[in-house]
Amino acid sequence: MLPYLTIFLASFTIALTGAMMPGPLLTATITESLRHGFIAAPLLMAGHGLLELALLGALLTGLSPLFHQPWFFVAVSFGGGVLLLGMAWSIWRTLPALKLLIGEGGGQNHGNLILKGVTISLANPYFTIWWATIGLGYIMHSQRLGAAAIAAFFAGHILADCVWYGAVSLALARGRRFLNLPLYRGAMATGAVLLAFFGSYFIYAGWERL
Repeated sequence: MLPYLTIFLASFTIALTGAMMPGPLLTATITESLRHGFIAAPLLMAGHGLLELALLGALLTGLSPLFHQPWFFVAVSFGGGVLLLGMAWSIWRTLPALKLLIGEGGGQNHGNLILKGVTISLANPYFTIWWATIGLGYIMHSQRLGAAAIAAFFAGHILADCVWYGAVSLALARGRRFLNLPLYRGAMATGAVLLAFFGSYFIYAGWERL
């Protein structure tokens, strides 16, 4: 029991440290929570978790060399960068028409938020690189103890994401009642700028690898 608990706690701690770093998923959590309330976080995390589960399966079946190929990083960097720039533009062009909706959900289909959790995570090339390096190391260590150890590793990892992004989303959802329209639009504009920054940075990182 103790080795599984150790793996769980180590995975939780490392994932929590990574989740707290600013990035596209945190930006999306902030903007979507302002739009739709707390429901945004668990739906985004559902998409994020599904992608991580798929990556875990890929690594367990021996596909890790693919993630180390230079062309793979370049492709994900350019594709992800363009995707994030598109998301930034989508937010930016709707700013003049934005209305402050305090009710939960904001009218968006829940499946859209789950898909957004997948696509924003996939857009970050360093997300895949993390799984192909640090994540793979922990998977190999856990494999020696069997499937239960791998489950403990994944549970700790995804729980850390849920705890952090859930806390951020809850704080924003509770604070929406104190927002006025100019502040709301300002927050969304900031989110658009940050997404554009990350998108541009990913394209630049991909270009450097060429």
